[in-house]
Amino acid sequence: MSLILSLQGCMAVGKTTALNYIYENVPYVKISYDINTDIMEQIKSRKLNKNQYEDYLEIQKFWINKEIERWKMAQKNEYTLMDFGAAEIEFYSLNYPKTIGKDWKVEGELYKELINLRKCMPDRTLFLDASEDTLRRNKEQDTRLPRNSFEHHLKYLLPLKREWFIGRKDVDVLNVDTLSQKEVGVKVKEWIDKCIYEIKSCY
Repeated sequence: MSLILSLQGCMAVGKTTALNYIYENVPYVKISYDINTDIMEQIKSRKLNKNQYEDYLEIQKFWINKEIERWKMAQKNEYTLMDFGAAEIEFYSLNYPKTIGKDWKVEGELYKELINLRKCMPDRTLFLDASEDTLRRNKEQDTRLPRNSFEHHLKYLLPLKREWFIGRKDVDVLNVDTLSQKEVGVKVKEWIDKCIYEIKSCY
């Protein structure tokens, strides 16, 4: 049995901090971080522009193929918590064009790739949600990452992401506005343990 869980949310919501807490305090769960330096190097070396249709399709093929491989690796573990995961790639592939005012036919052009990606969805997702004030405060306090696309994410992608994820039967929501970093980590651990208990109860 392999249980794959996913941590979702907007940029600067505290997702990486929560993942690090689980890494340090929950040894029975493997963390699959969303490390994207290899893809970014490919994009840069080939001078691809995600705001150009043909380039965007090529870029998303990179992401989809990588996510499928990451899912296959996670299958080797009993319990895995993924940083984003296949659901994020599906969401972004279909929704980013809308945020730049484009009506690209991504679903049709990437039909085969998306079919394969949808076989790699997490079993359950925890969506970390927060107010704009909290997200801005977190961004200002964390200087490790530049987050150059923060404003675009906040204004255009986050509303679509909430609509896409929140309300689904396989998605739980945790509002982190009033929680410390440690409290978020503890809440994520409690959610993981609940998911493990429920899956074990089915056997």
